[in-house]
Amino acid sequence: MPVKFLPDKNTIKLMRIPFSYFLMPVFLFALSQVKSIDIKSAIISFIALHLFIYPASNGYNSYMDKDETSIGGLKNPPKPTKNLFYLTALFDITGLALSLMVSIQFFFCVLAYMLASRAYSYKGIRLKKMPVLGFLTVIFFQGGFTFWMIYTAISSNPVEYTSGLVSAMLACSFLIAGVYPLTQVYQHEADLASGDITISYKLGYTGTFVFAGTMFTIASVLLFYYFYSMQQTMHFALFQLFLFPVIVYFIWWFLKVMKDTTYASFQNTMNMNFIASTCMNFCFITILLLNLKK
Repeated sequence: MPVKFLPDKNTIKLMRIPFSYFLMPVFLFALSQVKSIDIKSAIISFIALHLFIYPASNGYNSYMDKDETSIGGLKNPPKPTKNLFYLTALFDITGLALSLMVSIQFFFCVLAYMLASRAYSYKGIRLKKMPVLGFLTVIFFQGGFTFWMIYTAISSNPVEYTSGLVSAMLACSFLIAGVYPLTQVYQHEADLASGDITISYKLGYTGTFVFAGTMFTIASVLLFYYFYSMQQTMHFALFQLFLFPVIVYFIWWFLKVMKDTTYASFQNTMNMNFIASTCMNFCFITILLLNLKK
């Protein structure tokens, strides 16, 4: 099939650009904690990651998987073509070019993220089929690594490495560790058919929810320590307030799945993603605005 200069609608759909909304909380958390923000770097890094690097990762994963069942952000994914591969490459190149406008360190961090993403999906390596290694790769790169990458990139002052900063990074990884298995809970059969043994499949339906709840609890403890060390315990209370709808939905969903595993569905997973991301995004935007007033 010839390569089109203007990708078709289905190819663009498989990039799942709106899915970047679910990855936004880590960026906003880092942004809200930087004492002196480099506005230009913050804008460029946001565009590079959310409009180019993350969609390229989504698109490459779809190109490798050739999904015929629901995937994150798409209930009925269209069949990928070679155009999708070329578009992901174009998005990667653009994202890397933008990252160079921030700093050379940010460029290499984005490159490392991109390579890890490819290793996760690429058939020759396929970390996705390795439940533990794939899980650890995702929570590291989408969690603490991304927080540190953004925090150091958008700060106009030298970064002080404290135990508080480390706890914030770990909290991000544990939050991703809670969300990630939940995004796989409806795909057990489809993943198994393609040879991908996910962490959620290993844990089972009930185990996935228990594990996710444990990860969320650990993340909350780490965030308490972080905000306490920063003398911002009120911000932790604000975090708990915004987290309440997420907890309510999580418990409701868990109880439903315990009675009937068909509730571990694509729609319920997307609802969980949307509620959690929306609550966290608004939480960190609120904290950002409060910090800017100081």
